[in-house]
Amino acid sequence: MKPTLVIMAAGMASRYGSMKQIQQFGPSGETIMDYSIYDAIRAGFDKVVFIIRRDFAEDFKAIFEPKLNGKIKTEYVFQDMDAYIGDFSVPADRKKPWGTSHAILCAKTVVNEPFAVINADDFYGSDGFQKAYDFLTTQCDEKTYGLVGYELNKTLSENGSVSRGVCEVGENNNLVAINERVKLYRENGKMVYEEADGSKHPVPEDAKASMNFWCFHPSLFSFLQEEFMTFLEQNVSDPKAEFLIPYTADRFIKTGRGNIKVIPTNAQWFGVTYKEDAPVVTENINNQVKSGSYPNGLWK
Repeated sequence: MKPTLVIMAAGMASRYGSMKQIQQFGPSGETIMDYSIYDAIRAGFDKVVFIIRRDFAEDFKAIFEPKLNGKIKTEYVFQDMDAYIGDFSVPADRKKPWGTSHAILCAKTVVNEPFAVINADDFYGSDGFQKAYDFLTTQCDEKTYGLVGYELNKTLSENGSVSRGVCEVGENNNLVAINERVKLYRENGKMVYEEADGSKHPVPEDAKASMNFWCFHPSLFSFLQEEFMTFLEQNVSDPKAEFLIPYTADRFIKTGRGNIKVIPTNAQWFGVTYKEDAPVVTENINNQVKSGSYPNGLWK
């Protein structure tokens, strides 16, 4: 059974101010997602599941169905606020979705095989997808999940500090924890992160970053459903509380359910957080096309 690619594209893009998931960056109008899907097909994935907002569905399908038809199977699921909440009700002041772990839970009905999860607006590179495919087809099971770990020094920005989840890796490449470093940058040639009090701490050059590229067995869904109930019991009245993948990954490890392997990749990651990042992404993609890594026109 070939693995599936799940793409989280239901975010509200509040910081960016537009639906960056469908912004065109490639020379023939490709989105960042197009490159992820192209790399996934090359690696061996045969289905893509888009997690999107219901009110955006028709526009979204109109963009992707014509170019993907005949190339890979497609499914669409909606991250509705009332999905999988059991006897709870959505508070009136809740405006944003419940978070990335809830988004994945919404794909439960269409995913029955090992699967990878990515963000819609991140460029992950072909090596990341090949490594994910290899892991999903040879190692992934109920007790062994994976996280594609990017070289942290390849995810920094030249335009200032970044926030990154830095992986703490133990024996046998098992993930111990993801430490959120909210102000990370290079100073005098060395990587450092800065605490709220202004103190600075070095970061190893070989550190791995989590860019939300996960590899899961379908057993994840029942675990997420259990954890979501606990989350709602504790947080349903907090309009800003989010049920996030790093939190549930940590729970998976800490409750003894299994291990999460950090799968190293040397791929170059880049992404769009703010509008100012867009020209850099366009330039990076154009350079990849010029080098022959991608055709000029992915779907021609």
